[in-house]
Amino acid sequence: MLSIRLQRVGQKNAPSYRVVVMPKHRDPQAHNLEILGHYNPRLKPRELVLKADRIKHWISEGAQPTDTVWNLLVEEKIVEGEKRGVTHITKKRAGKMVAKAEEKKQADADAKAKAEEEKEKAAAAAQAKA
Repeated sequence: MLSIRLQRVGQKNAPSYRVVVMPKHRDPQAHNLEILGHYNPRLKPRELVLKADRIKHWISEGAQPTDTVWNLLVEEKIVEGEKRGVTHITKKRAGKMVAKAEEKKQADADAKAKAEEEKEKAAAAAQAKA
C-alpha cells in the first residue's frame, strides 16, 4: 500500500518537509517513489508547494495520504472533504482529563451553593434589622 506523507529534511532545529509517495511500511528516510512538493511551516506565512496533478494521480492509483497531509490538501483545496484529527490522546490521559473536569464541575457547584447560602444569610440579617 502506498502512502503520501511528509519526509523530514533540513537542519537540526530547523525542520522542513518533502511531500513524498512511498510504501506505507518503509522507513520515512528511505528512498521514495516521487517527490510531490515541499512544506516549510517555519516561514511566515508558511510555504507549501504541491504538484496537484501528480497528487490526484497517486490518489487515483490508491495511495492514501496521512492525516497531516490530508489536512494540508484540504486547505489547498486539492481534495474535497473534512479535516482529520491528528492528535491522539491515550486512555490514561483521557481518564485524567475527565477526572479533572468532574473536579472542576464539583468545585463550581460548591462555590455556587456557598454564594447562595451567603446571600440568604445577608437577606435574613437585613430582614432582622428591619
